[in-house]
This record gives sequence, structure tokens and C-alpha cells, in this order.
Amino acid sequence: MDKNSVIGFVLIALIMVGFFGYQSRQVKKQQEYQAQLDSIAAAEAYAQYQLDSAWRAEHPQEAAVADSVAQAVETAPVAPVYSDSLLNLAARAEEQLITLSNEKLEVVFTTKGAQPYSVLVKDYLTYGKEPLYLLQAGKTELGYTVYAPSAIDTRKFVFQYVPEASSDSTVVMRLPMQDGGYIEQKYTLLKDSYSMNETLSLVNMNFQRNSGSIDINFNATLPRMEKGYKNETQYSRLNYYFPDDKKPANIGNGRKGNKRFSNNIEWFAFQQQFFSAIMRAPQYFSFGDFSIDFVPKEDPSHDLMNCSASMRTSINQTRGAERIDVPFEFYFGPNSYKGLKAYGHSYEKVIPLGGKIIGVFTKYVIIPLFDWLHKSIANFGIIILLMTIFIKIVVLPFAYKTYSSSAKMQALKPFIEKINAKYPKQEDAMKKQQETMALYKKAGASPMGGCLPMLLQMPILWAMFRFFPASIELRQQPFLWAEDLSTYDDIISWGTSILGMDHISLFALLMAASMFFYSKIMQQQTAGNDPNAKMMQAMSLYMMPIMMFFICNNLSSGLSYYYLLSNLITMLETWVIRKWVVDPEKVVAQVKAAENKPAPKSKWQQRLEEAQKMQREMQKQQQKGKKR
Repeated sequence: MDKNSVIGFVLIALIMVGFFGYQSRQVKKQQEYQAQLDSIAAAEAYAQYQLDSAWRAEHPQEAAVADSVAQAVETAPVAPVYSDSLLNLAARAEEQLITLSNEKLEVVFTTKGAQPYSVLVKDYLTYGKEPLYLLQAGKTELGYTVYAPSAIDTRKFVFQYVPEASSDSTVVMRLPMQDGGYIEQKYTLLKDSYSMNETLSLVNMNFQRNSGSIDINFNATLPRMEKGYKNETQYSRLNYYFPDDKKPANIGNGRKGNKRFSNNIEWFAFQQQFFSAIMRAPQYFSFGDFSIDFVPKEDPSHDLMNCSASMRTSINQTRGAERIDVPFEFYFGPNSYKGLKAYGHSYEKVIPLGGKIIGVFTKYVIIPLFDWLHKSIANFGIIILLMTIFIKIVVLPFAYKTYSSSAKMQALKPFIEKINAKYPKQEDAMKKQQETMALYKKAGASPMGGCLPMLLQMPILWAMFRFFPASIELRQQPFLWAEDLSTYDDIISWGTSILGMDHISLFALLMAASMFFYSKIMQQQTAGNDPNAKMMQAMSLYMMPIMMFFICNNLSSGLSYYYLLSNLITMLETWVIRKWVVDPEKVVAQVKAAENKPAPKSKWQQRLEEAQKMQREMQKQQQKGKKR
């Protein structure tokens, strides 16, 4: 056989193999398509079988559902094939919307997946004065996957609404199986509450062998609700709470993130700056996969972030049990510390109040004081003013030492200038420092005397920094020119971002100006000829106010207003102490009276001199021993 014949036989063989393969695939596709048709026909026959008069008389509700399903079968496209004929019908049925409402929430449910469709939080509006939907229609998905025996994802099926088991506060939906079992979803909206309870019931289900869990998927796109996009994203995140932990862990705060855990989780929260959607499992989630991603500011959807939680929880498959109930709890509402704390599940820990020390001060001083004032005062600008005065009175004993030390330093300024003129050389720096310290002791002053009191006030400043941007009580509360004390009060705005800014907040600008003047007053009292000190003072005089302006320009105007008041009251206290409490002439007289006397020594200096004296004596003794 020549070469051409061999090539010809090989080509013929390849063509025949390809042809038979193609035919085999076509036959397989035809069989699958016929199986679909047979399954649909079986489902229709099963539905028709149930529609006889005797069955209708015994089961009027199921007959009505079968009618609607049969009608949907005629018009719906070919659905995926399931081994259970009723699941095929449920996959092709039309969804129905059902609404529950109480004094605080309006929750719309869809029978497609038996899940919440939208959640309206009453008594609150967005910054644009629109209804506040925490969960948006078409942008929320809550589904359960049950392995009985194949994977049944509830999101793919239309449940049957059960009106006789429902009420004004409860909705019940069921997904029946052809063997008599069903999945039931029961939602109960509690009276005058932001809470909703859910019971997932698995009745007469044929579970997979060794399958003791169900999977939960909760996905939601939360909308923007506040004026400042940057501030809103910084305070929005996804929290998850481990049982008995001190505080929830979180991802987000303006950054994309994801986390996965294989240990017990009690609840998780999709948290916007002032509102949260929380899902809790009393029997705990045994697995968690969380992700969050923020929508760009320029996106036309005006959405804030996409949140996703893939969970798993165990079910108790007791032998012979006909019904398994799996409870869940939901919270859809404001991040109010008092309101969240009342639930007793540590929900209030989603509110960022600072660390251990700062958080304690905020929880047990700032919040109670704020609530107490709000009982009798409606204007939040006045409340902030009174809070500032109260805090200043409380810390006045600590602040007094700072102010009096500053006033004494101002009175000693001529003496310090004489010492600086007496020791102009660098090699005399030690002598200059010793003589300066001796002067301070004679006058009873200390250049570091105000440092400790200032450090003690720092936790208060930080507590207020955390409290104001997270306080929902300030949301949409006007004061003077500010429309909303929870966000910035822009007097000038422009479309393009310049140095990270597209507006100027007036309260932030006034706060920075007050900080500048206060720093200038303090530096006039302590001015010297040291070039290094002058450079540091110049940095403090100009850089700190500018830095604080950039920080506070995007934050709560209530926070800038508080800092402004705090600076003004501090300047007033300084002026009062300098004018009526600390007498500069008395300080000068005290220095002159002690001018020819040795400066008093502190106990630490006395002990140091005694130690040095003993060391010199030991050295003399050692030298004597060497000579011998």
C-alpha cells in the first residue's frame, strides 16, 4: 500500500469518528430535551390529578395554588429539571409581594425565595428628604440551601403564601414537595420595634446522609443616605460578632475587604454610618465568609456599598423528627446606643466609641449627660454648649495648673531674658539651664507643669472626636447656619476636588482660627530667644490649625462646633486666671525676695546629691588603698 492510500484511510477514519461523536452528542441533547418535556408533562399531569372535585373539596387552598401554577406552566419558558415535579412548578410560578408594617418598619416580602424584598425605616429620611430604604427592592437577596437530598436553594423557587397561618404581623410561606414534605418560612414583625423574627421549618424532609447543616446567603446593596460621601464610607462597615467577645470585628470603613472564619459567629451587621441591618442566629453560625465593596461616588446608582455574607448553621436531625425549626433574628434600624443595648446581644458595639479607656468615658459620662440634657432641651446646639461648659468645669482643677504655670512663665519672662543674655555661648548651655531651673523653683513655676493636665484632657477630646460623627441624635438637626450637625456645614463648595476638598466648612474654619489665636496667646507668654524653640512654636502656631481644619472639614459640624467652644472657653479661663488669680507682681516679688538665697531643693535632688557625695567618698577611699 502506497503512501497516498494510507493517508486516505486515515482521513476516512477521522471523518467517521467525528461523525459518530457528533451524532452521539445530538442524541444526548435530544434525550435531555425529551426528559425536560416528560418532566413538565408529569408535573402538569400531577397538578391535573390533584384538581379533581374530591381533592378540591378537601384542599381548597392547595387547589387554588395548583390553578395558578398550571396557568404559569402554559406561559412560562422551559424551567430547569428537578427530580421533584412540584419544584419544577415552583421554579416557574409568578412571585407575589406581601407587606408587613408596624410603627417603625414597613417590610415587603416576595414569595420568590420567601425573603424580604425591601425594608423601609419609618420616621427617618435620607439627606435628600426621600424615604429611607435600608434594604432596596431588587438589590437584596436572602436564601437558604437545604440538602434534602439534593441541594435546594430557596432563592430559585416561588413559595406558596399561606394566608390562614398569616396575620397583620406574621407572614407564612411554604415550598411543598411531592412526597408530602415542605420548607416553611415564617416571619414575625414585632410590635413597635425594629426587630423581626424568622423561623425556617423543615417538615418531613428527606435529608442527605450525614448532612447536619444548611447554608445561608445574605447579599444587600445599601444606598447612600447622608450628605458627605467620604464621611459616610469611613463610618460604614460589615461587623461580625463572636460569642462572648468584647467587641465585634469588622471589615470596611471605606475600604474593600473580605474575611472567612470557621468558628462560631453569633451575628453580623451590614452597617451604614447611622443604620444597620443585623442578622442573628441564636444557635450560632458555624461558618462565615464576608465581603464588602464600596460603590464609587460618581456611580449614577447613588449606592453606598455591596455587602455579602455566606454562612452555615447546624440543624438537629433527631431520628424520627418530623419537623426541624431553625430560628433567626433581624434588626433593621438606627444605630442608637440606648436602643441597641436594650436588645441584650451587644448590638450597641457596632457604634465606634473608642478603645477601652475612651469607650468607658463615652458610655458612662458623655452619652448619659447628652441624654439627660436632651430630656429638657430640644436644640442640639444648646446641648453641645452646655456639655462643653460642664466638661470644662469638671477638668478645671487639672487645667488650672496649666493656666497658672503659663501665667507665672509670662511674669518670669524678663528674668529669663537676663539669664539668656548672661550665657550667650553654646558651651554655657548647662549653666544657663541650671540657673533657669533655679529661677523656676524660686517662683514656684514649672515649664512642664501644664503637660500632665493637658494629657489628662486628651482622652476627653478623643472621646468627643469619636462620639459626634457616630451620634444619630445629631442627624439632620439644624443649628445656626448648619443644616445637619452630623455632617459638614459647607458655606462654599465646588465640583472638583482640590487637596482632597470640594467645600469649606464654616465651623471647621472658625475652629482652626480659634486654635491659631489660642496658640498665639500661649506662645507670647512663653516666648524666648532659643531658635529651636521658636521653630517648634512656629510649627505649632500654623501647622496644627491647618491640619485640624483639613481633618474636621469633612467631619461632623457638631464636632467642629464643640472644638470651637472648647477653644473659646479655654481662652476665657486663661484670661481670668491671668487677671485675677495669678498676680504677676507677686511672682516677681517672690523671685526678688529669694534672689540671694539658694534655690530650694527637691527631695529627689537631695537624694541625688547624697548619692553623688557617697560615690566621691568611695572613690577617695579606693585611691587611698592604691597608694598604700
